[in-house]
Amino acid sequence: MVQKALWSGRYGSGMDDSTLEFTSSLDVDVALGFYDIMGSLAHVTMLRDCGILSNSDADEIIDGLRTLLDDVRGGRLGIDHGLEDIHTNIEHALTALKGPVGGKLHTGRSRNDQVATDLRMYLRDAVLEAAKCIDALIKTLVDLAEGSRSAIMPGLTHMQHAQPVTAAQHMMAHAFRLGRDADRFLESFERINVCPLGAGALAGTTYPIDRGQTSDLLGFGRPTENSMDSVSDRDFVMEAAFCASMLAVHLSSMAEELVLWSSPEFGFIEMDDRYTTGSSMMPQKKNPDVAELIRGRAGGVIGGLVSALVLVKGLPLTYNRDLQEDKKAVMEPMRTVVQCASMMSKVVSTMRFDEGRMSSLVKEGHVNATDMADYLVAKGMPFREAHGAVGSAVRFCVREKKGLEELTLSEMRGFSDLIDEDVFDVLPIEKCVERRRSFGGTSPQSVEAQISMTLDSLSDRECRISRKMSAIDDCWNRLAG
Repeated sequence: MVQKALWSGRYGSGMDDSTLEFTSSLDVDVALGFYDIMGSLAHVTMLRDCGILSNSDADEIIDGLRTLLDDVRGGRLGIDHGLEDIHTNIEHALTALKGPVGGKLHTGRSRNDQVATDLRMYLRDAVLEAAKCIDALIKTLVDLAEGSRSAIMPGLTHMQHAQPVTAAQHMMAHAFRLGRDADRFLESFERINVCPLGAGALAGTTYPIDRGQTSDLLGFGRPTENSMDSVSDRDFVMEAAFCASMLAVHLSSMAEELVLWSSPEFGFIEMDDRYTTGSSMMPQKKNPDVAELIRGRAGGVIGGLVSALVLVKGLPLTYNRDLQEDKKAVMEPMRTVVQCASMMSKVVSTMRFDEGRMSSLVKEGHVNATDMADYLVAKGMPFREAHGAVGSAVRFCVREKKGLEELTLSEMRGFSDLIDEDVFDVLPIEKCVERRRSFGGTSPQSVEAQISMTLDSLSDRECRISRKMSAIDDCWNRLAG
């Protein structure tokens, strides 16, 4: 058995079933149906305005495309798996609906520029949705930080107790990471937002088309500048895949901390029952499965980036069928990171800090040692000497099972005669936190400034995202009639 195609002039027979199955992209590009129709509406409008199609033919095609658009929006568009992709399906459906005039739609374009345009429109929406979802998570972290300004916990380096920090600052550290992710997605939007439609197969077209009009109708910033580059360029795919990967890495890092913090060994947080699971055998278990899956799914997202990079690394100009695989490399990762960010918002917004447990653990590990060294520096001792003196004091404390703040003045003066009674105003953990007022530090004042900056960034991004989404929606409304 062989399959049908809309174009077969070069061939005496149709495509074999095995070839169709191997080359079909319908399982992935069916998600582009809406964008394909929008691109076609803009294209036929331009063909009409340029006098390439008659008004009557263009009106018939537009009417048919709008009918198909309603079907796509309502989930009623029938997919013919005897056709290899969504673009062919839509053209076939249009021709079935309107007759031979439907075949005029493809005048002056190729599937090469068509699919590149569809994918750019899809990714425009995807990166805006990702940025919006990230900002929702950041707002959740800000809310948590505002409610945990006084909660002090051990800050870690090398997974060892290092210096005391507030839980609020720890939440804001994640917020700033995620803010960069949101910014990256918005920056990638500008490079995605150029229109390849009208580039043809690779060399442009002999028809007197107006690529600027098509670009404007679809809400793009401008047409692409070189027709060969237009159909072969997938930089925008790899950039979106990288942005998704970076977000996945940051979410995975956060998830790892939540997994650790929810264990009895840390005991810093209690996760809401709705975002944990039990054990089939052990009734006492409360497993942080949502966080673990967020951590685990980062691998698939990063794999998409690697696939995209390897896909294009050896391709000559211009279009090659290898590029059909580009959509798998970015569409699923984009869906994954949006879902993970959304779930992380739910986990974070419902978890509870155990401030008593954090307070008890922060007293371990001599996290006020740096403050004691700084105290000696303020008394005139070079920092390296102070570092050595306090290191000796810590070694003594470990042997005696004491904290630095528990040493007597006499014991302290055994390490430096610069130490006096005022050292006891320096060593309390709360004082260690309060004194770190440097820009970006962990003091309440510094964290308050970080929260304020983040809220300003959120407001700015919200406006930018809203404007871009509204501009695109306006284009869709005009094209849909």
